[in-house]
Amino acid sequence: MTRRTCALLAVLLAACTPSVSPSVSSMGPASVSATPSPSPQAPAPVVLAAGDIAGCDSDGDEATAELLDGLEGTILTLGDNAYPDGTAAEFANCYAPTWGRHVDRTYPSAGNHDYETDGAAGYFAYFGDRAGDPDEGWYSFDLGAWHLIALNSNCDAIGGCGADSPQAAWLRADLAAYPTTCTLAYWHHPRWSSGSEHGSDPRTDALWRILFTAGADLVLTGHASTYGVLKLTLHPDAYDWEFVPVSATGFSDTGTAACR
Repeated sequence: MTRRTCALLAVLLAACTPSVSPSVSSMGPASVSATPSPSPQAPAPVVLAAGDIAGCDSDGDEATAELLDGLEGTILTLGDNAYPDGTAAEFANCYAPTWGRHVDRTYPSAGNHDYETDGAAGYFAYFGDRAGDPDEGWYSFDLGAWHLIALNSNCDAIGGCGADSPQAAWLRADLAAYPTTCTLAYWHHPRWSSGSEHGSDPRTDALWRILFTAGADLVLTGHASTYGVLKLTLHPDAYDWEFVPVSATGFSDTGTAACR
């Protein structure tokens, strides 16, 4: 990606298009009930996702960081975090003043521009343990009822992404160890894309197939440019999405779908 913007692609692993979904209580006499009232249900966790994020010669990162300032939730980055080369200086001077305000709630993934610095050293140094093993760059965690998986699509730098690669073996084991109803995976290069600049990329085909076979629900990727942030609300067996643009007149979209 050569453009310093925030972008994302959300792909549903189910082969369908989700539909958009856009009580009455009575008051009786006051009484003392022998049955305890149920505990209030915890609010569904929110995910905020974007990629192709920060460059010192762009104001896109400032605009999207201002969106984050007003939104609660866990942040996922979809690669190309600091332009143009993912150096320590670019993370310090370009990413840190904007999206870095929210680093404590960020779970990153790496893009090709992060690997312009050997071994994505600037990326791994900036995010630390949150980014996983520097020799791998993949990891997973739970959020509410969901299992989230960060993968690394910079295949040449990590021993490949094929069916027999270390990452594929780890992914199979992780999915088997966490058989949740709802699973979300994210990385940088899109396996499938309608974008005209980069389009679909087959390098992660084996990972995609492993996720599909396991019944995963969502894949988020970057590598394309649209100013905004994807907001996901993760219910125990469904999710809502909203694309939040930086401009009130920019592209937006909303919807709801059930987990597979």
